[in-house]
Amino acid sequence: MSTTVKAAVFSSPGTPPEIRDVVLPDPGPGRVRVRIAAAGVCHSDLSLSDGTLPQKWPAVLGHEGTGSVEAVGEGVTSVSPGQHVILNWAPACRACWYCRNGEPHLCEHALDRASEPYARLADGTPVHPGLGCGAFAEATVVGADALVPLPDGVDPVTAAVLGCAVLTGWGAVNNSARVRPGQSAVVLGLGGVGLSVLQAARLAGADPVVAVDVSPAKEELARSLGATEFLLADEHLTGAVRALTGGRGADHAFEVVGSARVVRSAWNAARRGGTVTVVGVGAADDPVSFSALELFHQARTLRGCVYGSADPARDIPLIAESVRSGALRPAAVVTDEIALADLPAAFERMRRGEGGRSLVRFGA
Repeated sequence: MSTTVKAAVFSSPGTPPEIRDVVLPDPGPGRVRVRIAAAGVCHSDLSLSDGTLPQKWPAVLGHEGTGSVEAVGEGVTSVSPGQHVILNWAPACRACWYCRNGEPHLCEHALDRASEPYARLADGTPVHPGLGCGAFAEATVVGADALVPLPDGVDPVTAAVLGCAVLTGWGAVNNSARVRPGQSAVVLGLGGVGLSVLQAARLAGADPVVAVDVSPAKEELARSLGATEFLLADEHLTGAVRALTGGRGADHAFEVVGSARVVRSAWNAARRGGTVTVVGVGAADDPVSFSALELFHQARTLRGCVYGSADPARDIPLIAESVRSGALRPAAVVTDEIALADLPAAFERMRRGEGGRSLVRFGA
């Protein structure tokens, strides 16, 4: 038996998706079919669609999602039909060197399934799942290890953003940078992930929390989520950050755009001995350069941050505690609720740097 669903199918890099029928197989051993409730539109989806990140075609993108289990394959015991779940686009194998050494976010096999077809078009053409998930569809089939049970008391629709934006932002602050109360933080880029970094920095006790974006329209939202200051990303940024931090620069600077230029701005905004955490996913042909002298003299730490250095099975329940208390507001990063057919417009908003997260809502 198989299941036919509507999906946004991308046929090649740089082309908009078409809403087409996709045929999903019944879940085999270790696999689960999930009926999607909502899917966030992440900048990584844009990077996959335009060829910045590698992707096999045709593909159904979307990796930030939530839904309910429809059917399970042989041997699946971690979830059951009817259960609400969150997609995990980087499931850890728990056996490779990185997993055994406490770094499951760097698992050697996390993206193995992204290169394997998971469904087919009506004419039999194999279809690949973006980052192993294929969430821009009414339903998908994934491995049981790619699912995290939805914690009690968390809205099953806006919980979609917990699977990438919120987890990445929260993890960047708590797992990667390890911000301490009273330390200063500057967040460059206020999309869905940047807004999540902002909230997490506030919860960690950072002070001041400086939000930076090219769009002045984002100031009100940034302040409502905990920014004590808002600055425009212009040629005066470094001096403005230093003026707010005793002339030194920020203890922590978070780059959440994926641009060599913004990485450099984050570096300049950090104090001597400070930490720069690169959260955004940039292009392979967009190099950042530093002189040997400044690397020595500034004594800053520059680090990458894959998926918030997170373990979703461990961290999503922790995040849920803050969601239930109202301290963390995942719904606040969603600025546009859309239908599946509106994906091209959501991608254009990302290109222009407008809004926070767009959320594809199914069944509404």
